[in-house]
Amino acid sequence: MTAYVIAEAEHRDSPEVRRYRELAQESVALHGGRYLARGALPGALEGDWPEGRRMTVLAFPSREHAERWYASPEYAAARATRSDLAGRRLLIVEAQD
Repeated sequence: MTAYVIAEAEHRDSPEVRRYRELAQESVALHGGRYLARGALPGALEGDWPEGRRMTVLAFPSREHAERWYASPEYAAARATRSDLAGRRLLIVEAQD
C-alpha cells in the first residue's frame, strides 16, 4: 500500500538547505520514494495556511519503505546538514489502495 510522507516547513534558501535537498533527494530515491511536490506553496481551500510555509509530498511503495528511509543513515546525513528542522512537521499516511 502506497505511503505518503508530507512535510511542512518554513521556506528557506541557504547553502545548508541546498545541501539538505541534494542529500534528501538521493536518500528518497535510494529507498524507493519519489517526490510528488517539493517546496510547494499550497493554496488553502478551507482554513488558513501560514505565510512562508511550504509543503513537500513524497510517495513510497509502502509504509515500511517510508519508515526505513526516515531511519536510514542516508537521510540522517541529510538531516545533519540542517540546523532549522525544529519547526518542521513531518507526517506519514497510507493510501487506501
